[in-house]
Amino acid sequence: MATPPLPDGIRPVQRLTLTDDVYESVQALIMAHAIAPGDRISIDGLARSLQVSPTPVREALARLESDGLVRKRAMTGYTTTPLLSRKEFEELFELRLLLEPAAARRAATQATGDERGRVGEQAAAAVAVEPGADHRRWAAFIAWDARFHDLVAELSGSRLLRESISRLHAHLHLHRRYFPATDPRVTVAEHGRIAAAVAAGEPDAAAEAMRHHLLSAQARHLPTFAGDADGRPPPAGT
Repeated sequence: MATPPLPDGIRPVQRLTLTDDVYESVQALIMAHAIAPGDRISIDGLARSLQVSPTPVREALARLESDGLVRKRAMTGYTTTPLLSRKEFEELFELRLLLEPAAARRAATQATGDERGRVGEQAAAAVAVEPGADHRRWAAFIAWDARFHDLVAELSGSRLLRESISRLHAHLHLHRRYFPATDPRVTVAEHGRIAAAVAAGEPDAAAEAMRHHLLSAQARHLPTFAGDADGRPPPAGT
């Protein structure tokens, strides 16, 4: 079991927020396929690569298990989760289309004036990323995208609805493999339309804007599966 080399832009962890830094670094290794889907993860190897003790690596892996990016099995340890198959991808969007337009509809009805302002601010928030660091660009975009969708779910006022959407971990799973298919400018514009409808208190428009956003995102990512016989996307780099 090889110790993964650190891609360009990922350096040994040095900052004070050690646990968070290790989590971000291991997440970046998984998203960039420096640790390939289905690979067994060496805690000691990661600790050596990141120049930390094994403890924060274990803590990071526990968080990543909650995110759905790694799995833990008795006697085996941690492995990275496989990529989504086409069937899983379609089922993911089927669930999102049931849940997220409903959340947007409720948010347009339930949100207070201050909360309506928050959703607009989040939709317009800039994603500041240092030049040349692809993993930082991925992480920043994923976090921004997830915050927007989580905020809309929060403003729905339904705890169960928000938790159900959060458990899908859709943003991590999609961008883990399909980031090249995502144009941030398109997503920004789609988020803006959802935010405007929520801010205006227009539930039908908010639900339709969310539905359009999800269908458009599904269409942007679907070509990744073209030509793959077993329903899974080809390996990264092909």
